[in-house]
Amino acid sequence: MTDDDKPVADGSGELDETAPKRSKRFEALDERAVTEDGFVNEWPEVGFVAMESPNDPDPSVTVEDGEIVEMDGKDRTEFDFIDRFIADYAINVEKAEEAMATDSEQVARDLVDINVPREDIVELTTAMTPAKLSEVVNQLDTAEIIMAMKKMRTRRTPGNQCHVTSVEDNVAQIAADAAEAALRGFYEIENTVGVARMAPLTALAQQIGAQCGRGGVITQCAVEEATELELGMRGMTGYAETVSVYGTEDVFKDGDDTPWSKAFLASGYASRGLKMRYTSGAGSELNMGQAEGKSMLYLESRCILVTKGCGVQGLQNGGISCIAIPTSVPAGVKEVAAENLITMLADLEVASGNDQTFTHSDKRRTARMMPQFLAGTDFIFSGYSAVPNYDNMFAGSTFDSYDFDEYNIMQRDLQVEGGTKPVDEDTVLEYRERAAKAIQSVFEELGFPPISDEEVEAAVYANGSKDMPERSTAEDIKAAEEMMEEDLTGAEVVKILADNGFEDIAENLLGILKGRVAGDYIQTSGIFEGDGDFDVVSAVNDPNDYEGPGTGHRLDGEEWEEKKEVRFAVDPEDI
Repeated sequence: MTDDDKPVADGSGELDETAPKRSKRFEALDERAVTEDGFVNEWPEVGFVAMESPNDPDPSVTVEDGEIVEMDGKDRTEFDFIDRFIADYAINVEKAEEAMATDSEQVARDLVDINVPREDIVELTTAMTPAKLSEVVNQLDTAEIIMAMKKMRTRRTPGNQCHVTSVEDNVAQIAADAAEAALRGFYEIENTVGVARMAPLTALAQQIGAQCGRGGVITQCAVEEATELELGMRGMTGYAETVSVYGTEDVFKDGDDTPWSKAFLASGYASRGLKMRYTSGAGSELNMGQAEGKSMLYLESRCILVTKGCGVQGLQNGGISCIAIPTSVPAGVKEVAAENLITMLADLEVASGNDQTFTHSDKRRTARMMPQFLAGTDFIFSGYSAVPNYDNMFAGSTFDSYDFDEYNIMQRDLQVEGGTKPVDEDTVLEYRERAAKAIQSVFEELGFPPISDEEVEAAVYANGSKDMPERSTAEDIKAAEEMMEEDLTGAEVVKILADNGFEDIAENLLGILKGRVAGDYIQTSGIFEGDGDFDVVSAVNDPNDYEGPGTGHRLDGEEWEEKKEVRFAVDPEDI
């Protein structure tokens, strides 16, 4: 008997003489990272199905005297509160019967037809019911979904958003990482915390750092809603996107919410000039055990139309924090792209996920991201982890700071706008230092626990929190509470920065505060473009005009030249 033929141990140290001889190829395959992922066979009765559940309703609508009295197989007397809200606020009733009578396959063909303008399609899709929108998108394969997304996104120019967090909530590190993220081209930067009461300080650090790297980057601190709104009203943040909506009434009620309460909260942000997106994503209803046997795509269509009915400019969707659920079933990654597309059909801004880890496989995480990357969305990641995933308090992202170079090279390889750009090390270090010194100065002026020169030095060169000296969280929490009690505002931070030699950061922060007063960036897909110019670019003044080759956004000119300059490239004459 050769070694290859010997029976294997059964785990007790004894040889198992009955164990079948195994294929060495399958043994090798069993060691691959993808086998550690979770996969589930379809179970439509409880909602373990990505698309086209046999329990999904057939599309239908009846309008009487300007009111929807029947929708997707239910009379108005049978509507739950999601149905009622969608029927009353989310659907263009005047066009509803026409839109619903249009053949779904023909609408799907129009989505990929370069001769049919986006505005013609939106006129119909904003008059469709959840079941009709699902039925239309179910006609498309993944390549066609990508083609449709390229035409149907609201803003012409794709962009990106990132996470800047620290497992230690270290403010010097957060300020430095925010400055680097801004330099790398992210339009929005999002923070959350390990300790809830640290939120005021991390929001402050992120805001200062972001305005150091490139003026006009909009920031968020994702925490409990009342705190999040208060931080925004004080000028410590500029947008919010963690207000969640759901596709079944029971899940909504479990959160003590209704579509009307969510609409009221959104109005609180908008009335203060704060940009607002909702968050949803396939799998949340199944995660709560209340999917009603419906497909993930159908339930997500309901979430999208609730968002539309609330008058919110956009939606963060694409699996989001429940991404492991859709990606465990067949066609789950396709469904994620499909829900992004339906958001575009509703004429909403879309931040298209890619913001949480779901797989052990590098190949699979890249494949999940490619539809949004190739098509371009308003925010391809919501967000990309601009720190190592061990520091990412949103449970990690599909890509993190270790992937910066590869992501830039993917843009270079395919001539695709992915929303980031190459940077050089010296400039990054310069801006990280300035951001860390700025937050150090603000803390000193406010009498907060000192940020030592050692901490500043560490933040400049750090990869993550493992490279930072220890800091007293208890003392920082006291400072955070004092900050909230004393009603510190962004305007006061502007003055402190200006008085202490950080006039450029002060000017950029003032620009963010002025932007809130003007309110232009709460337009659909609104961002600030440029280096401190505070020009708003949105679906209003930068509408997507893609109609085939030679139209729409093209990566060319200075932007393309910038993408080419990855740090590993050499000049041929130097070889």
